[in-house]
Parts: sequence; C-alpha cells; structure tokens
Amino acid sequence: MNETQGYAVFFFPQALEALGEAIRPYLLDGPGGPHVLCKEIDTGGAFTEMTLEGRTSEGRDLTLELMVPGNMVRMIVSAHGEGSFGFGPRNALRPAAKPATAAPMPAAAPASSPAQPPSPPLVPAPDTPAPAVPDAPSPVIASEDKPK
Repeated sequence: MNETQGYAVFFFPQALEALGEAIRPYLLDGPGGPHVLCKEIDTGGAFTEMTLEGRTSEGRDLTLELMVPGNMVRMIVSAHGEGSFGFGPRNALRPAAKPATAAPMPAAAPASSPAQPPSPPLVPAPDTPAPAVPDAPSPVIASEDKPK
C-alpha cells in the first residue's frame, strides 16, 4: 500500500464563514472546494488538530498546529502519493463481474410427526438476480429444521 502523504480537511460552509479571515491563509482551492492540506491529523478530542508543514519567508521549515472545533469538519480525505490529489473520473480497469448464480433450493423435509406444524412453503428467488460481488462467498441459507 502506498504511504500516506497527508490529509485534505474540508469544512462546512458555515464553519468557513465563522472562522473568517483566520482560516484563509491555510485554505487551498480545488475541485472539491476549499480545504486544508495537512501532514498529520488528530480527531481524538473536541478539537480536530491538524499539523501543517510550510516555509517562512526566509526559507526555513516551519511546522504549525491548527486546531478547530470538531463539529466544523465536513470530511477528511487521505491523500496518497500514487498520483495527483483531486476529485474526478477514475479510469482504472475493473475486473469483470462474475455472473450471479442462484443457490439450489433444498428439498422439502418429510413431516416427522403430526404434532409439528408444517413448515411454510419456500419462496422462489426473484427473476432478477442480485448484483454480482466479485470473490464473495456463497450465501448461507438458514433452515428451519433444528436438531432436537
């Protein structure tokens, strides 16, 4: 798996309005809207703590911690180094879906005693199969016959 390069933190519009000019220097604009790109993030408390890396006007490395109330954060996206970050169409090839196969219907069990109520009739599967899920295990069907 590729190493994480950072996180894009998106805020609610009301949060951007409330934070005003204080948040503007840290915002980047992108197709998904304004966001803060940070190296590390901690969502463990009432505040979302973001660690940002930058440079001073003299060219020295600088690490900042930006903390905002957790209820201002709309979404956090992990940015990986496999390509450019952004929202757009993905052109990756997907494996062909395996056709769904219907599970065979079990034969009706013979009635063991007249005191036992008859089991309800089995309902046949619908005509349209469920969507295929690649590499999914076969479904398990619970029977009403219980050992005594």
